[in-house]
Amino acid sequence: MTATPDPSRQLLRHTLATVAYRGGKALRGAPASFPGFHACDSARSPEQILAHIGDLFVWSLAMARGKAAWHDSQPLAWDAEIARFHNALQQFDNYLASAEPLHESPEKLLQGPIADALNHVGQLAMLRRLVGAPIKGENYHKADICAGRVGPEQSTPRREFD
Repeated sequence: MTATPDPSRQLLRHTLATVAYRGGKALRGAPASFPGFHACDSARSPEQILAHIGDLFVWSLAMARGKAAWHDSQPLAWDAEIARFHNALQQFDNYLASAEPLHESPEKLLQGPIADALNHVGQLAMLRRLVGAPIKGENYHKADICAGRVGPEQSTPRREFD
């Protein structure tokens, strides 16, 4: 007999897949000037934002394991930081897909680090427009997003618009 998946964990996994899909779209095809772009002197650059998002998912996994510890990472080279983003999502998703216990409530994981990451993905999309390389709008309700797909290989958008 197979255990029924926990609906809260499944929703978290789907949310991680959403972060991967939307984040991947904001990162793909960015111009070489994008990682270091600063909208103003006090704003984080895309490379700093992406490093922070990676830190959020490392922290999420640590909380899920019951060993919460925050670490501020220095940004890696852009391609390495993108790989770190997807790797951190994959590690957290793997834990959520496992039978290992959650040492933090799904609600707290969602309202804290996961929601923060979604906010920062929106910032990356906005910064793409400011740097002169906007991403296409999309009807995300129609997007092929599924739990477990958190790597750089995402489905083709179904309904984009300018």
